[in-house]
Amino acid sequence: MPTSRRRPAASRRRAAAGLAALGLALAGLAASARPADAQRFALEETTIARIHQALRAGPLTCRGLVQRYLDRIAAMDKRGPAINALVLVNPAALATADSLDAVQRRGGPLGPLHCIPTIVKDNFETRDLQTTAGSLALKGWVPTRDATQVARLRAAGAIVLAKANLAEWAFTPYETVSSILPGYTKNPYALDRVTAGSSGGTAAAVAANFGAVGLGTDTGNSIRGPSAHQALVGIRSTMGLTSRAGVVPLSDVADIAGPMTRTVADAAAVFDVVAGEDPDDPVTRDARGRRERDYRAFVVPGGLQGARIGVLRQAYDRPTLDAEVAQVFERALDDLRAAGATVLDSAMVPALDSILALGRGGCNRFKWDLEGYFAARGEGAPVKTVEAVLRSGAFHPSTQLRLQQAAAAAPLDSQPGCRNRALSRDALRAAVTALMDSLRLDALVYPTWSNVPRLIGDLNTPHGDNSQLFSPLTGFPAITVPMGWTRAGTLPAGMTFYGRAWSEGRLITLAYGYEQGTRHRRPPRLASGPDR
Repeated sequence: MPTSRRRPAASRRRAAAGLAALGLALAGLAASARPADAQRFALEETTIARIHQALRAGPLTCRGLVQRYLDRIAAMDKRGPAINALVLVNPAALATADSLDAVQRRGGPLGPLHCIPTIVKDNFETRDLQTTAGSLALKGWVPTRDATQVARLRAAGAIVLAKANLAEWAFTPYETVSSILPGYTKNPYALDRVTAGSSGGTAAAVAANFGAVGLGTDTGNSIRGPSAHQALVGIRSTMGLTSRAGVVPLSDVADIAGPMTRTVADAAAVFDVVAGEDPDDPVTRDARGRRERDYRAFVVPGGLQGARIGVLRQAYDRPTLDAEVAQVFERALDDLRAAGATVLDSAMVPALDSILALGRGGCNRFKWDLEGYFAARGEGAPVKTVEAVLRSGAFHPSTQLRLQQAAAAAPLDSQPGCRNRALSRDALRAAVTALMDSLRLDALVYPTWSNVPRLIGDLNTPHGDNSQLFSPLTGFPAITVPMGWTRAGTLPAGMTFYGRAWSEGRLITLAYGYEQGTRHRRPPRLASGPDR
């Protein structure tokens, strides 16, 4: 019987080492192949549809896509142009991507936002990430559950890639600065310019291609203003069509949350996921039976053909209107006509001044809405009162006066201005609806801002915010879409489509028709970073 000869131990160790090295080399080749495949995908200005097409085709994996975004953020958010848009990046993003790749390999069901890296404003609760509303007073607080819109996005397959900076407590529409993140968030189209507020971090990140889509909030301006300043599409819905549950409040009578994206189609896709009734937000009871079956179905060509659109000059025509913004808007009106719309040059809301006068007196809700929000979180609340925030000193100096005013605010039923504003809201809703009915209008339009983005630190020149009045006071929907460029083609401007209650589908069709006929959106020319 033949006997086997054992190799010396040193030979066995050398062989084992060689096999291990070979294994590492093969693993390295496989790993390098995956990024190489991913690198062929055009990340900059991509869309939900393109991502899904590439994932189905095979070369792109969810992990490869997420890694590309992470690399871009690492190169450009705090380094290079240093946009400073993000408070934190989700450390579990790649693991989530791996799990989504596994589902796709198994042939499991894929959600409508499968593997869509999403930037979320840091006033949305996230069960696995710090939520601060921009304030050091909330630093380290990780809520026990997701905000409803975040939960719906995740259920649809989206990945929360990062939490975005905001104007602290969403107080200001003019700039994005907070105590949770040192320094200002910069406008990627001009690094010395503001992003507007308060959702400026989301806007800057989506515009700079740090994520595919984003979520923002809007009390008076904060989705639409930053979207206009960064050449994005932003939707403020009808009050009640989208949930605010799990969003740190500024004013319960005006707060809205929704999408900020680079295209109308992507905005419609995100909106379709987040819209609808939510038992955790009583205001959404009004949405019962009113949400459309599929908002994506309103993304159709030729949407402006036969439309009737009124120019709402009361929204923007003031002595400080920037001449270039006015010129860009007049060209936009010509583009609407060229696409088949009938444009009524001036649609006036009758007795507007008298309607607004009904709302006389102050109404400071912040203390009562915020403290009710934290009371509902019980022992898990990081702070209980506005007074506690003031005592902590953990806030940006620019917010101190607003916090002090809020702390001193009388109960809501003792503020006559709160009752008066309810009267003004009802009157304006009726007047806008009557105007649109009498002229058989599909929408009203106006420049989202009358002036270009200010220089960072400038609070003296005209701001040009046109978003505070009509949509917030009526609770009617508005969509802003890029309408062109000012200052030798360097600074974006946006146009708002504003409509009746529950008319989001029609507004999406109109905005898509205008977007496709003009294609004003273009990426910022950032000085460094991958995927140029």
